Amino acid sequence: MALFERDQLPSRSALARFLAALIQQVVEALHILFLEDGLSRPLCPDEQEAGLLDRQGQHWMVFDVDGTREAARQRAEPPTDDLPPPHRRLDGVCAPGYTGRKRGEVVSTRTTVSQAHSFQWLGSFGNRGNGRYREELRQACTSIEACLAAKHFPRERALLHLDGQYGTGAVLADVANFSFVTCGEDYAVLNQPEIQACLHLPADHSFARPESALVRQLYDARMWRWDRRECAAVWL
Repeated sequence: MALFERDQLPSRSALARFLAALIQQVVEALHILFLEDGLSRPLCPDEQEAGLLDRQGQHWMVFDVDGTREAARQRAEPPTDDLPPPHRRLDGVCAPGYTGRKRGEVVSTRTTVSQAHSFQWLGSFGNRGNGRYREELRQACTSIEACLAAKHFPRERALLHLDGQYGTGAVLADVANFSFVTCGEDYAVLNQPEIQACLHLPADHSFARPESALVRQLYDARMWRWDRRECAAVWL
């Protein structure tokens, strides 16, 4: 807090104005300092190592990487001489882009990364319009690697949970060093010869939930494991 010459955190609006006056390199350096400080000590005195145990008893640490977008409406102002020229505060953080089911003319995107079990926040990376989600995904992977190094946890047993925004082959290449689960954005990857050869064979495994009569079939295609109905892939 010595940076702000106060003993308490500033308000969100004051902090936003302070960060807006900094260049991107300084903001990234500040993010690294905050991340290192957060990982240097446990969340609580009796913190236990959270994670997921598979059927073989191996311990996995799961990270959520989620791409979100926020739409905003820029209302028109009457063009009269007694009013100053319009200055829209959203121009600096929003741009035209895909709004989905949200009402608005402009949109800002954000990629968030957190540890799924402890809800520990590891980073938030935003951009105007449709954003730069591949660049933000690489920044999220860097934060995850820092968390794994701080906890002395092997990368081979870190599992990334991605949403459908990252379900393309080009994006999946950025997380090839991790095990991950994601929903496919399209079905083009199913046209690969290795995948088609496996889909013509009997399923390697099938399972159903007690509350549903739907039976899911799993296929193991080299390094890809596919769920035909949900189009989910796990890189092992």
